[in-house]
Amino acid sequence: MMQVLNKYYPPDFDPTLLPRNRKPRDRQIEVRIMIPFTLCCSMCKEFSYRGKKFNSKKEIAQDVTYLGIHIHRFFIKCPRCASEIVFRTDPEHADYILEHGATRNYEVWNDRRGEDEDEDENDVMKALEKKTHDNKIEMDILDALDDAKTLNARSMQYMPLPLSLRLNLGTRRLTWTKS
Repeated sequence: MMQVLNKYYPPDFDPTLLPRNRKPRDRQIEVRIMIPFTLCCSMCKEFSYRGKKFNSKKEIAQDVTYLGIHIHRFFIKCPRCASEIVFRTDPEHADYILEHGATRNYEVWNDRRGEDEDEDENDVMKALEKKTHDNKIEMDILDALDDAKTLNARSMQYMPLPLSLRLNLGTRRLTWTKS
């Protein structure tokens, strides 16, 4: 048997009379995700480690946006007690925020990143050294560019005609010989 690829449309068919299937704005989509951080369920104290896969429901948060970027909210269930755990994206800090149902495990790298930023902001001497170093690099680049320009100017003195003129003369000769 062959599959039927076409459908019959009667001559009096009017597509404007068909009902429109509109999707609700707050609908939840089922997705399979890996949790982005280690968490501990607040009901049964079960740890779920980073990278564990869960079937979750995803929705776009209606009450929160960041610079026009939609924030997604994920609903997962604890594998031991089936209580609901909710977290959402945080595009401002490129991270996730745990909303309820669990506590986020302590992460050393997250604290170190904050300490480094605080040290850089408070240390005026480091900022001055960095600015001096950047200025030195910029001056070295400008000196190298100036040297390249002088070498280029010297080599142009020995050419009888500039390259562009020689190319134009060659094409003119070709056009003169053709006509």
